[in-house]
Amino acid sequence: MRAAHGLWAALALLLLPAGSRALRDGECEVCVTFLGRFYQSLKDNDVEFTPTSIEKELLKSCKEAKGKENRLCYYVGATSDAATKIINEVSKPMSHHIPVEKICEKLKKKDSQICELKYDKQIDLSTADLRKLRVKELRRILDDWGEACKGCAEKSDFIRRIHELMPKYAPRAAGARADL
Repeated sequence: MRAAHGLWAALALLLLPAGSRALRDGECEVCVTFLGRFYQSLKDNDVEFTPTSIEKELLKSCKEAKGKENRLCYYVGATSDAATKIINEVSKPMSHHIPVEKICEKLKKKDSQICELKYDKQIDLSTADLRKLRVKELRRILDDWGEACKGCAEKSDFIRRIHELMPKYAPRAAGARADL
């Protein structure tokens, strides 16, 4: 009797839908967002949907990628310094117009690090008190803008540089701030 219950339990586990493997909300955030944007750019630019042309375009997109998106490109093998090449796991399914969520699901099986990537929390510059932020966060704001703070030794130097550049890179936030 006990063996029969065990057999039924094993059979039930085998027959359960594989929904547990599907991506949950927020999982593979960087992969889904980046590949979604990439797929849309392919459609907008009327690129031929063949694996080779998609690979070529992906390599181009990855050259311009920064931060977490660059890390995703590295994991997929679309950067020059990548150790592995699973770029065909993106290009082939995309050439068949498979949804990016499914592509990311498949990539997760190949390399779980791909779905562990998350975007950094964005700082609302219109309300944030820059004096309360860490130097690392101030440096990240400048990096996101593609700027550097040469000769900055103290936190106040970074804050001053951000205040100088804010009208150029975040005009709405600069207009909303009273302390500028």
